[in-house]
Amino acid sequence: MSADQVIMVGGGIGGLGAALMLAREGVKVRVLERAPEFGEVGAGLQLAPNITRMLDEVGVLEKILPMSVKPRRLVFMNARTGEELTHLDLQDAERRYGGPYIVLHRSDLLNALLEAAQAEENISLHTDHKVTDIDDTGDGVVVRTAAGEEYTGQLLLGADGLHSVVRKEIADDAPVPSGYVAYRGAVPVEDVDRRMGMEDVVVWMGPGLHLVQYPVRAGKLYNQVAVFRSQEFLEGKADWGTPEELDRTYADMCEPVRVAIPSLHRINRWPMADRNPLPTWTKGRVSLLGDAAHAMLQYLAQGAGQSLLDGAALARALPALGAGAWDGEALAGALRQYEAERVAAAGAVQSTARVWGDIWHVDSYVPMILRDEAFRRRDTYDYHLVDWLYGPVRAAAADGAEPAAEVPTPAHA
Repeated sequence: MSADQVIMVGGGIGGLGAALMLAREGVKVRVLERAPEFGEVGAGLQLAPNITRMLDEVGVLEKILPMSVKPRRLVFMNARTGEELTHLDLQDAERRYGGPYIVLHRSDLLNALLEAAQAEENISLHTDHKVTDIDDTGDGVVVRTAAGEEYTGQLLLGADGLHSVVRKEIADDAPVPSGYVAYRGAVPVEDVDRRMGMEDVVVWMGPGLHLVQYPVRAGKLYNQVAVFRSQEFLEGKADWGTPEELDRTYADMCEPVRVAIPSLHRINRWPMADRNPLPTWTKGRVSLLGDAAHAMLQYLAQGAGQSLLDGAALARALPALGAGAWDGEALAGALRQYEAERVAAAGAVQSTARVWGDIWHVDSYVPMILRDEAFRRRDTYDYHLVDWLYGPVRAAAADGAEPAAEVPTPAHA
């Protein structure tokens, strides 16, 4: 039997993060990444207090803070009128939840995790390893790759993303297309018209579209993400969400939004899809984490963060199994502990993200009026829509209100 305890399929943020947290608790992990090298496609990401608080506890936060930005506010704007509707005071939120809200480039986070993983003797890293066959033998799991390599371990963890190969061992389902497409780009700050300044995360909400802007890489780059509902998708066209459709969709928005669109990268576009929540992520000695388990739409800015929370939960459950061979019943118990902590919580984020997308993108007159008025009427220090996600509450808000005795559930959202 191989010395491997965990075979991790996928070396993205979720896979490397989980491998690092497990290794620091004494678990031996072999990471198999299908790409020729470890890397992240995309641009910026946001890590809310529920994520940074955990990263601080496991010693990762200090590695990424120097390349991150701690924005002052999360601002919601009307993309058509240019009106500010409401904002979240992120400095006060840090006091309330015990962790900062940070933004950074995806590659900066991945590189920090990779560097830490390379220094761990309990982690073996492999690139250009495409997994093609999985065999749960009952007392172990055997993984084979396209190049003919074979690895044996005690547990297989699928961290291989939205189009997960490992997920097929658990569920017979497929990604759910949203009909929306994203264009992303992080460019030097001097190359963009910084209409909203460099201290905020700004969300422009419009009919069937939104634009998010914030600085990354210690303020050297400006990240912008434009997402829109594609009429070409609705018409059944094979090539949908084109750059030409991007330009047409944003042509009627306010000037700060219009001037941002030309600086977006046009080479790559990302069709937005998620997965339906699963009641279990585990079958025998195979389990899931990250997007393979709970791919979600981006409207709560929790995708990468939730995958890191998976790793932290695994690092609490698996080390108790010890250094030798893992008994099947004991492993099943540890995985039940992992799922009890994460399945329902991640599923709630998946479902709520869909709802928030609907709120952002309302496109008829009366719903837009009602949404904007609800946002305008929100008190700056009203946290009831995010306490369930960012909590538990650690301190009173800036207005002196006491912390909520009961953390709201996603139903309140």
